[in-house]
Parts: sequence; C-alpha cells; structure tokens
Amino acid sequence: MQGHLSLPTLCCFLLPWAFTTFHKALGDPAPHPGPHYLLPPIHEVIHSRRGATTTLPCVLGAPPPSYKVRWSKVEPGELRETPILITNGLHARGYGPMGERARMRKGHRLDASLVIAGVRLEDEGRYRCELINGIEDESVALTLRLEGEAPWLPDPLPPLLRGFGRFISGLPGLLHSISPARSRGTPSHLFWAAVRHSPGVVFPYQPSRGRYQFNYYEAKQACEQQDGRLATYAQLYQAWTEGLDWCNAGWLLEGSVRYPVLTARAPCGGRGRPGIRSYGPRDLKRDRYDAFCFTSALAGQVFFVPGRLTLSEAHAACRRRGATVAKVGHLYAAWKFSGLDQCDGGWLADGSVRFPITTPRPRCGGLPDPGVRSFGFPRPQQAAYGTYCYSE
Repeated sequence: MQGHLSLPTLCCFLLPWAFTTFHKALGDPAPHPGPHYLLPPIHEVIHSRRGATTTLPCVLGAPPPSYKVRWSKVEPGELRETPILITNGLHARGYGPMGERARMRKGHRLDASLVIAGVRLEDEGRYRCELINGIEDESVALTLRLEGEAPWLPDPLPPLLRGFGRFISGLPGLLHSISPARSRGTPSHLFWAAVRHSPGVVFPYQPSRGRYQFNYYEAKQACEQQDGRLATYAQLYQAWTEGLDWCNAGWLLEGSVRYPVLTARAPCGGRGRPGIRSYGPRDLKRDRYDAFCFTSALAGQVFFVPGRLTLSEAHAACRRRGATVAKVGHLYAAWKFSGLDQCDGGWLADGSVRFPITTPRPRCGGLPDPGVRSFGFPRPQQAAYGTYCYSE
C-alpha cells in the first residue's frame, strides 16, 4: 500500500539500530580518532568472592581539563546499563542498588577505580568505566567473576602451606611474562589464592651505593633484609593501579625486570602510553637493577622518636624503648595499613632517612599523592633526624 513501509524495508531501517544498541549494551567502547585518556586494563577479568571487597581498576593516563567518570553495570539481557556512581574527581554520587557498598578508591589523582564492598552474587557481570569530557567520550570494560572457596586452602594458611602460597602467587605474573594471552588461562582457583593471601604493599628499593646495583639474587636478599620479598608481576600491577610511578627498573620474583609508569615522560622511557614497561628476559647473575619488594601487614607497630640523632644514636634511642630501628618494609606497611603520617624524616635500619605521608600538604614532601618520601642515605654521623622504631 502506498505510504506504508514494507516489512523488508522496515527491517533495513531497524536492524542497524538494534545491533548498535546491543553492541553498546554489551560494554564495548566505540572507537574514535581522538586522544585516549583512559588506560586499557591489563587484566580484563577481576576475580573475587561473595562477601569480599574488590576493586575494579580504572586509571587515567592524563586528565582532560574538565571531565566526569561514570561507572555502570551492563545488563546485556535487558539492553541497558545500571548507573552505579558518577564523580568529577573531587566528589562522587552513588546510584542504584549498590548504594554505599560502592565508592571510589582515590589512590591517587588519576585513579578512577571502583571499590565494591561485601560483594554479592548479583554483582557478578560486566562493568563500564566511562570518561565523559563533552568532546570524545571513551570507556573501558571489565568483568567481575565470582569464584567459589578453594576447599583445599584453609584460611588462614598453616605455616607449611605459606611457602606454597607464595609460589602460587607468582604464577599469574610468570605466565604473563611468558605470554599475555596465556595469563588469562591461569586456573581461576590458583589466581584467587594469590589475590586472597597476598594483601600488601610494593615498594622500590636500591642500596646506598646508588641505583642498579643488584643482580637477581642480591635483589632477593635485599628485600628479605627489609622485611619483605621480591614482588610478583601481579603485585606490581596492583601497586601501579594504586599510584606507584617509578622510573628505575627493578627485579621481580619471576626473574623479569620492569618498572611502572603512571605519568609518561621523556626521561622515563619516552612519552608513550603509561603502563608497566618491561626489559624482557635478563641474566639473573650478570644484569643489575633495583628491586621491587613486597611486604604485608605488621604484627607489631612503628612509632617515631623525635630528635637530632646520628644513626648510632637512633639505634640506642629505639633500644631504650624496647624496640629496634624500623626497616624499610616496616615503614611502608605502617603507612599502608596503619595510616602512619609523620612529616619528619627519620633514620631506618639500612641507613636511609624517610617519612610516611597519608595526607599530602604543603611543606611536607612537595608531592600531591600519599607515599613514603625519602632523603636518601645521609652520612651516618649526621645528627639531623629522628628515628622510626619497630616493636612487636
């Protein structure tokens, strides 16, 4: 009939629209020729379990002048997305059924990662982190996958299995160093064992002689002397999403050499995309680099003793208080897990002087993000600093 569209003609009009809508609902970001501000995720599948707190990483390589970040959960069966949270970098507003269980991590100024507390069964699925800047919006998609408890891994692990747990925690990074595609094939229960039993903090370490002094075995020993061990690739990746930005390359437990770059710059591997740069396979005995160490929460506590002390006087001051001079790993763990915030440099056991900052402020390190600041390795006879002590 004239004036009416035939069924084939109607399909020609509607099918492209339907496929476009379905494509968008599945969470695949549409390509565009403009600049990309969001860094692509290294791991697109995040493993968790019911009742846990999990983080969906979303990191900006550089912030546009004005923007918002919107987190949503993709509902492919309903061809829609459920909004979770919207933030402008300073303030965030939650939406939907997650309510207060969802919050921004705010690990650093370029961190737009979503933290979900008390993970529920219905939280499993696909999520979108979308950058909205009014010009060229872009997004990354992540999948949250829930895993069952591993019945053969008791919690907490008995001493006999802790060494095995540390070995298992290195497998995802080892497989990734061999082939990024194969790392996705890591057995989920093994990967979950690594995530579940390795909460901690990664810190770069170099000796008083300067950078690039360690072969692999010396780096491993140096970390152990500072109350830590060499970090795995998976742990370095997690630290990078939380704000670790470091120009010096360091050994990892798998025997690879890498360094995390959050703000790409010319003196730090060029102005390419931020990420974890790799030096590829290295000779474990001959090649020399720094170390990336990993440590976890402390059994004791770290406290500051003020004064103008030499290194030997710092040791005596801690002994009088029934303690020892803290190691570098002790200070990082106290900063990360106990919120230690002290705007005063203090001696540590290796002869370095450092101080932890959880709330950045003027005239207190000069950097906008939280972290452990360093004065390097002053002369041991220099009476100019307090000391950080550790007691169990």
